[in-house]
Amino acid sequence: MKPSPPGASTDRRFLLRLLGLGAAATMGGATLAGCSKQAGSRGSATKADAIRSVLPTHEPAQLLPPDIPGQGPIPDGYLSYPRTLVDAVTEQPGRGGAPIRTMSPWWGPAPPTVGRNSYLAAVNARLGVEVHPSLQDGSTYADKLNAMLGARDVPDLLSAPNWEVDKVARFSDAVNALFEDLTDHLKGDAAAKYPYLAALPTGAWEYSVWGGRLYAVPFPTDGPFAYALFHRADLLASAGLAAPTSPEELHEFGRKATDPAKGVWAFGSVFEMVQQFFGCQQTWRRKPDGGLEHKFENPAFAAALEFTAKLFADGLVHPDTVASKGADEKQLFKAGKILMYQDGLGAWQGMQGERVKQLPSFDMQPLPVFGVAGAQPVVWGSEKPVFYTFVRKGLGAGRVDELLRVLNWCAAPFGSREFELREYGVEGKHFTRAADGSPIPTELGRKELGAQYTHIGGRVPVKVRSGDTPDYVRDYLGYYQKNIALMEKDLFAGIKLELPANWSKIIQPTDDKIRDILRGRRPVGDLAQVRKEFLAAGGEEGRAFHEKALADNGR
Repeated sequence: MKPSPPGASTDRRFLLRLLGLGAAATMGGATLAGCSKQAGSRGSATKADAIRSVLPTHEPAQLLPPDIPGQGPIPDGYLSYPRTLVDAVTEQPGRGGAPIRTMSPWWGPAPPTVGRNSYLAAVNARLGVEVHPSLQDGSTYADKLNAMLGARDVPDLLSAPNWEVDKVARFSDAVNALFEDLTDHLKGDAAAKYPYLAALPTGAWEYSVWGGRLYAVPFPTDGPFAYALFHRADLLASAGLAAPTSPEELHEFGRKATDPAKGVWAFGSVFEMVQQFFGCQQTWRRKPDGGLEHKFENPAFAAALEFTAKLFADGLVHPDTVASKGADEKQLFKAGKILMYQDGLGAWQGMQGERVKQLPSFDMQPLPVFGVAGAQPVVWGSEKPVFYTFVRKGLGAGRVDELLRVLNWCAAPFGSREFELREYGVEGKHFTRAADGSPIPTELGRKELGAQYTHIGGRVPVKVRSGDTPDYVRDYLGYYQKNIALMEKDLFAGIKLELPANWSKIIQPTDDKIRDILRGRRPVGDLAQVRKEFLAAGGEEGRAFHEKALADNGR
């Protein structure tokens, strides 16, 4: 199961608490029809110093001091909503140009479009130019993205999730052919013209470079962890079940919690989190001889696979998960049909805030991270942006400037009127205020808002307390602060990898084989054969490529 950055909650604020999926994005092997070249492409790796030379000069833009200051990739936390807001953008960004067509993913019911949506009308009036968003189903976004790229027919602004970009072979060909080179608009001090884009974290901009040039505006992660294993703390408490602290306790919990007669199973998808418990790296790690070991070669991966396959074999995983590549586990979790499943931490606040309105006792919490037999676990993570926003090529310098001004407005920080309008809509129509002043969406707000402007504009991540999730900010930041030291070091930080086509092509088929082992359609012993096929079909080529990228950067 792929983590859902923006989850499938109908509460659009769900989308505002995205985790950085980075390398969390699962395996995929799609190729770009019409843009990809022959499978023998060797890929490329842009050196760190070349990337740094094209990045914007970072200029922080914090309007309010945080209650809980962020540390490194951990965002700032705010325990109250400001009573007084400021105008962050004093000049209307739009120049009255033609309507701006956008496309971005959305996980939830499709909101009304322009002409039938008062939220869009309110924001567009502030922008001074019409934005016509096209929201596409996030669960099938890869199909839409590949069709659009293959037809070479892209909108003015295209939001592409990192996990979809990463599985397109020779994506750099599409970038060069279809999208505007933004380097001269944003490199160095030129970015000062767009101060809220310049305020985006440098770590996110580093991933927005293809072929040594800056091609996209990043939507930074609001926390680098790839996944958490969420559990229904309210249901565990009522059943007298303790949160597991070891693999043995996790299995025993599954046995006690599963009751098919009542339609309850312990687990949805958990395999990626189990790998972390067992201390398995996300993809590559150094071997003692200095070479690289893929995770399929790590005994910890084999142990995690065997353990998770037993959960399936013992009937502790919900049948919908067993039968599919990705059941609607959010709905199963909210309904108490599964008690644990893995998801991005972006799923947390939106689901908690939405569900507590119907069930005040509802309490989802991430399971504390634990290791095996006293060994230390690893936590997967990255500062890779959640989304990239690309500008259609050939629009002319004036139009590109207008689009960047709009994106700058969309990136206005917390504490501004622009932030509030973008994220919550119009007071009294799309949201009301709790006693503490924090916005609470109305039914119209839930219907009309779909992150139409959020996903395209980037943001300086913050975590903000709301009246319906009063404990969330402390819980979220506390989870990060407790576990950040466990996060696996990124061997390739600052290096832009454009992966070999053979590597991209083998990932999805291999993932399918692993899925068959998990679900009992193949024996666990077949891992050795799967590993052999993987290495022969492109894994060894991938190893050589990654080892060379490290050597070329003196690592």
